[in-house]
Amino acid sequence: MPLVLLESDGPVRTITLNAPDRLNALDWPLLEELKVAIAAVADDADARALVVTGAGRAFCSGADLENLFGDRTRPVEVLKDHLMGVYACFLGLRDLTIPTVASVHGPAVGAGLNIALACDVIVAGPKAGFGPTFAKIGLHPGGGCTWMLTQRIGAANTAAALYAGDLIGADDALRLGIAQWVDDSPLERATALAADYAGREPEVMAAIKQSVRLASTASAEESLAFEALAQARSLSSETFEKFAARFSR
Repeated sequence: MPLVLLESDGPVRTITLNAPDRLNALDWPLLEELKVAIAAVADDADARALVVTGAGRAFCSGADLENLFGDRTRPVEVLKDHLMGVYACFLGLRDLTIPTVASVHGPAVGAGLNIALACDVIVAGPKAGFGPTFAKIGLHPGGGCTWMLTQRIGAANTAAALYAGDLIGADDALRLGIAQWVDDSPLERATALAADYAGREPEVMAAIKQSVRLASTASAEESLAFEALAQARSLSSETFEKFAARFSR
């Protein structure tokens, strides 16, 4: 049975973590399949949006610690390189140029939280739980958690969440900005959003994604310059040409 499913519906792709018997915990075989699926989406010229979800009652319960960490007595620099290889298996989600939507219907804990955070927007179900639980088990956050969470909810809220290490419910996740929607049918809502995004000009959507990413680290002047360039290019998009024609005399 595949540990990761990749499905197509028109221009929308859906990646499903498919190990429900262990709450989609991440081990090397699953991560390798996830890396391949993400690469396939990146190489798919017809893909316009991506939904990421999990089978069963969890989105992802985190890492299979023994399987992924291996021999913890190795030198720190060796362990660091090993962990960077682990992170690379799912952080490819951040590098996709198409819009990405996480559908989180249950627990998303540790590395599972990171997979959700690597998506552009998150739809949470009522039973969703977002778990930056690292400190509670004596582990520093990894997989981009500190950076991605800070980008979403700010430094103070991130510090509070990471210090506590508690599971954050759907309503609190929405209030903080971890999730952008709470819906009784998160996968249905996420798929509808992805279909909507997929219907927009792909070059414009890719540029918006790049612009948002740039705005989090660049100066106002750098961001403005990129916006001007991207907007200038979009003036000749088919959709804008049709819109502008309505006002032509």
